[in-house]
Amino acid sequence: MTAQQTAATAVRRSITVAAPVEKAFEVFTDRFGAWWPLDYHTGDQDPETVVIEPRRGGRWYERTAGGAEADWGVVLAWEPPARLVLAWRLDAEWKHNPDPAKQTEIEVHFVPDGPGRTRVDLEHRLLDRFDDAADEMKATFESDAGWVGLLKRYADAVASSG
Repeated sequence: MTAQQTAATAVRRSITVAAPVEKAFEVFTDRFGAWWPLDYHTGDQDPETVVIEPRRGGRWYERTAGGAEADWGVVLAWEPPARLVLAWRLDAEWKHNPDPAKQTEIEVHFVPDGPGRTRVDLEHRLLDRFDDAADEMKATFESDAGWVGLLKRYADAVASSG
């Protein structure tokens, strides 16, 4: 696949939050479960939280109040407070698929943008790996129910984190 084809199968979004990069990174990662809508889940039960383990190779998963866990992916890069890369190992039916050849990637950069402000640049790429569902999944990720709305929820969490 050419770089141009790969770019065509990526979703890119940016948002600026009123927080220094350290705080922006911390809310995105350590408090992921506080801003991610818990009705967006893969397990059989509603989760209590979603966790990103803070290290390269760490798990990204949901956990119910009873302790049941459902994997979403793994941490590919952990570079606080500047960069995070996650492997999204969910298929087009929103079920876990551990095959690395089918995973998509979410890369997030946290860039200082003036005093006390951070621009958060997110790219969800390799959407062609959804095969026949690639266009539908890209449209979902580009929608208000996708990264547009999710980043707004994240920005609200940053604003309310003090």
